[in-house]
Amino acid sequence: MDERYVIGFEHLGMHDVDKVGGKNASLGEMISHLTQLGVVVPGGFATTADVYREFLAHDGLATRIAKELAQLNVDDVVSLAATGACIRQWIAALPFPAGLEQAISAAYATLMQQSGNKISVAVRSSATAEDLPDASFAGQQETILNVRGIEQVLQAMKEVFASLFNDRAIAYRVHHGFDHAQVALSAGIQRMVRSDLGAAGVMFTLDTESGFDKVVFITAAYGLGETVVQGVVNPDEFYVYKPALAAGKYPMVRRNLGSKTSMMIYGDGNSHGRTVKTIEVHAEARARFCISDAEVINLAKQALIIEKHYARPMDIEWAKDGADGKLYILQARPETVKSRRNQSIERYTLKTQGPVLAEGRSIGQKIGAGTAKIIQNISEMNRIKEGDVLVTDMTDPDWEPIMKRAAAIVTNRGGRTCHAAIIARELGIPAVVGCGEATLKIKDGQPVTVSCAEGDTGYIYAGKLEFEYREISLDHMPKAPLKIMMNVGNPERAFGFAMLPHKGVGLARLEFIINRMIGVHPKALINFEAQSAEIKRQIQERIAGYQDPVSFYVERLVEGIATIASAFAPEPVIVRTSDFKSNEYANLIGGRQYEPHEENPMLGFRGASRYIAASFRDCFELECRALRKVREDMGLTNVQVMIPFVRTVEEARQVTELLAANGLKRGENGLKLIMMCELPSNAVLAEQFLEYFDGFSIGSNDMTQLTLGLDRDSGVIAHLFDERNDAVKAMLSMAIQACRKYKKYIGICGQGPSDHPDLARWLLEQGIESISLNPDTVLETWLYLAGEAK
Repeated sequence: MDERYVIGFEHLGMHDVDKVGGKNASLGEMISHLTQLGVVVPGGFATTADVYREFLAHDGLATRIAKELAQLNVDDVVSLAATGACIRQWIAALPFPAGLEQAISAAYATLMQQSGNKISVAVRSSATAEDLPDASFAGQQETILNVRGIEQVLQAMKEVFASLFNDRAIAYRVHHGFDHAQVALSAGIQRMVRSDLGAAGVMFTLDTESGFDKVVFITAAYGLGETVVQGVVNPDEFYVYKPALAAGKYPMVRRNLGSKTSMMIYGDGNSHGRTVKTIEVHAEARARFCISDAEVINLAKQALIIEKHYARPMDIEWAKDGADGKLYILQARPETVKSRRNQSIERYTLKTQGPVLAEGRSIGQKIGAGTAKIIQNISEMNRIKEGDVLVTDMTDPDWEPIMKRAAAIVTNRGGRTCHAAIIARELGIPAVVGCGEATLKIKDGQPVTVSCAEGDTGYIYAGKLEFEYREISLDHMPKAPLKIMMNVGNPERAFGFAMLPHKGVGLARLEFIINRMIGVHPKALINFEAQSAEIKRQIQERIAGYQDPVSFYVERLVEGIATIASAFAPEPVIVRTSDFKSNEYANLIGGRQYEPHEENPMLGFRGASRYIAASFRDCFELECRALRKVREDMGLTNVQVMIPFVRTVEEARQVTELLAANGLKRGENGLKLIMMCELPSNAVLAEQFLEYFDGFSIGSNDMTQLTLGLDRDSGVIAHLFDERNDAVKAMLSMAIQACRKYKKYIGICGQGPSDHPDLARWLLEQGIESISLNPDTVLETWLYLAGEAK
């Protein structure tokens, strides 16, 4: 090969960024250094920046382009579109100089000979200023798939060159201070992986929403990966916990089944190399994950090798070849948004709620409000004014000039790694993607609020709702006088909450996981065949992607618990077994037939009494199975088990024996058993209860209502409910002193300390070991108590 113009990937490395751009240099770097470590990258070659510059110098094209761009106002979107289209047309019409064409043709012929002349190639862009740690050019330039024959390759290369002048690329360079003339393009000609017969996607070596860096986040869909990158499909999602992977433990902490309604495959056309087409995915295939757990783990291992080599968080495209069954890395570049985060916490909180118009996948954790503008295509871009909410089917790179004006973005299609998601993160605005029919459900001109502050699911509410914004620096947090832990119920927010200062989780509610991630009564899953046709239908919709109904229940519990435990490891995470009341269990799918009708469920069939009852024991054993898998198979031994509502010492004995019979024996593999101290009997007989447990976590809500004889749901006597009442304090003091006497754990996970800082101070004076707070009060209470300690 003439290396002035063409260089094989195997001869490239990161020292060649100025010649072939970051993307192609990275491919060469991985082939040269990581192949022997198990990273598999398809071969090919790159044209140098000199090819691009000589092509543009031919016939004075570079001079004409510079003149056009010098007089352009990129904020005038109409002028921007016209100028970009004109430049791209000039490039498409210009033939390659003979010397360049000869060098490219020779390199392509060599690649064909090495591959048996039966392959197609992808022609990808690689900008010489692309993928630098503080710039994100990703996705601005063209990628052309399934290209066959030298004529198509040359045509595709010109389209790649021309894409350096699409609207978004031009505007991006201006807004970020890049000189147009200083940015050149290299074309990468890479052997195609037959993912049209398999699957493809994107993975990041951190969580894209929170920046939590102990997981690999993987997206996957059937067919060529462009559908994932462009946001055409809602892909499957997987989170792999890095420490478990490194330790040889089962590392999958979470899975989300995507709709994957369409896939891109090879086509029969012959138009400028775009020989691909999009087809529907059959319902049966949509209802299962498109890659296996083993393949997810294989990809995560390759991602960690790549991250270690580059010593920074990475954004990686991958593909599974359906012909040979192998997994390939197509490109890798630095992650450029979350890796730049500063040492402060932004918190957005809705003060009110309105009717939900649409929902989808949340991008970021912010809230935005404005006038909704339904934009059907790019020709309507001038309708978007500063502060509007952009609502559309999906976006592509040409939409960037109007996206920067929006207060928020809403799309029908796309997942967390689609174009709209990438740009929203870059711009620092909230986006909700994959809403399905947002353009039909939201009215043009309607005031709306877009909330990404409530977990993985983002909501579009009617009206401009009031919300609160706070930014708190974490640079100089004072030392707290006791352990401050968190109450975390929603696993979707665990990675973000773990960014707050903490000493672990004092209360992880299993019932929240059951309600949000499962939604079905465990008895209805155990006895699935006995259910009515309608209940079966509802259950089958929910268990898609899982082996059977019972496995679904156990695995979803595992995912919820493991997500929280991995986020806060190595600090302790105290998981409370399910504390639904009978009326709450009855509201789950299939639940009414299994639950008694009780006049006062708060004092009825709940907690330890339920677990040891013959009618519920098999359900409780499923919870034990999930907890055991998280601790033993995944290595998350920071998980401790907490039993709620233990009325008698005899119940304490029976429930701890039941735990031991199900592999959760106190003391084995470091397991600690904690008891909720929430009944007066628990405080009065504290020393006897402590014979069976390693400590107490005070539940101040139930302790208050049961000490004062109140129904906390009754508005008539609500004014009497106060955790600071002397009788309640007497109970709390008895429990604290008993734990201190026997040197056992004592904490509080009730609402009281979150609502009343003076109660938190009193607990500190009593010698409590930890306070577990709602996440939104952690920083204020931390600072308050640290101040008191001085």
